[in-house]
Amino acid sequence: MSQLVSLPPRQTEGSLLPEIRTRGPELSVVIPTFRERANVAIVVEKLDAALKGCAWEAIFVDDDSPDGTAAVVKEIAAVDSRVRCLRRVSRRGLAGACIEGILSSSAPFVAVMDADLQHDETLLPRMLEILKAGETDLVVGTRYVEGGNADAFSKGRGAASRFATWLSRTFTGVKLSDPMSGFFMIRRDVFDPLAASLSTQGFKILLDIVITAKGRLRVSEQAYVFGARQHGESKLDAQVALDFVGLLLTKFSGGAVTPRFLSFVLVGALGLVVHLAALDAALTLGLQFTFAYIVGALTAMTSNFLFNNALTYRDKRLTGGAMITGLLGFYAVSAVGLLTGVGTASWLYAYQPVWWLAGFAGAVMGAVWNYSMSTLFVWRVK
Repeated sequence: MSQLVSLPPRQTEGSLLPEIRTRGPELSVVIPTFRERANVAIVVEKLDAALKGCAWEAIFVDDDSPDGTAAVVKEIAAVDSRVRCLRRVSRRGLAGACIEGILSSSAPFVAVMDADLQHDETLLPRMLEILKAGETDLVVGTRYVEGGNADAFSKGRGAASRFATWLSRTFTGVKLSDPMSGFFMIRRDVFDPLAASLSTQGFKILLDIVITAKGRLRVSEQAYVFGARQHGESKLDAQVALDFVGLLLTKFSGGAVTPRFLSFVLVGALGLVVHLAALDAALTLGLQFTFAYIVGALTAMTSNFLFNNALTYRDKRLTGGAMITGLLGFYAVSAVGLLTGVGTASWLYAYQPVWWLAGFAGAVMGAVWNYSMSTLFVWRVK
C-alpha cells in the first residue's frame, strides 16, 4: 500500500522566503537598437561609470539587427547581470521598442536613451534625483535651453528638428522646449497606465507620452549637449517624417487616422500617378483602351504593393516566397476595393449628382477597404 506524503503549504504571492529575496534595480535604462553592434559595449561602460552607487540595469531592445547587435548584448549579459536583451522578431520601430522595454522593467524609474552615444549619460543621476524627490513625473533631456545645444546636427537635420519642434508645440499645445527629444526618464507607475494608448509606430515616443497624458504629468527639463555619432548610421529618413505627421493626425483624430493608414493613402496616391503613366504608355504602344487600362491597373497595384511592403508595413515586411503570395493577395484585395469604390460612388451619384463628391467618397471607401483587408490578410498586422 502506498503511503500518503504530507506536502508543505503552497507559497502564495508575497510569501517569498527571505533567503531568495534579492534587491531589484532602482533604475532601468531602455536602449532601443538597430544595427548598433559597435556601440553596445561602449554604452554599457559609460552607464557603469555614470551610475556608480545606483542599482541599475540596461535593457537593450533590438529589432533583430542583421549586424548581430543582439548577440553582442547577450555576450555582455552572460557576464554582467545588469544587462538584458529583448530581441524583437518581425517587429520594428523605436516607439514600440521603447514601450516593450519599459513594460518589461520592474524598476520604479525608467530612462530611455539612444545607443548612438549622442545622449549624455552623465545626466542620468541628476534626472533620477529629481524624480526621487517626488515632485516630478517626467524629466526630459533638452537641447534647446541654456546649457544645451544640438550643434552636432547637420544643417538639414537641425532645420528639420526645429521645424518639427515648432509644429508639435503649435498644434498640440505641448510646452516642452524639446518635445522631439529621445532622452528622458519617467516614473514607471505613471507610464504603465498610458502604455495601451501609445502608438507603437514612429520615433517620437516622448511626444506621444505627453500628448496622451493630457497635461497630467509634472515635467522637468534638464539641458544637455547633443553629441556626434561615432559609429553606425542614422535611422532618420522620409518614413520617420511621415510617422511624425501620422502621430499628430492620430492624436487629432482620436485614433481614426493612424501613421500606417496615412502612409497607405500616400502610397495609393502615388499609385494613381503610376496608373496614369502606365495607361498612357500602353496606349502609345497601340493597345486598345480596355487592355491598356488593365495594364495600368496591374502596374499600379504592383507598385503599391512594393512601396507598402517597403514603407507602410516595413515592420511586417514580406520576403522570399511570401512576397509572391502577398502580391497575389494584394491583387485580390485591390480588385474588390475597386468594385467597392465604384459601387459607393455610383450609389452616391445617383442620390446626389455631384461628380467630385461621389468620386471622393468612392476613393475613400476603396482606400479604407484596401487598407483594412491588406492589414488583416496580406501583412497580417495584429
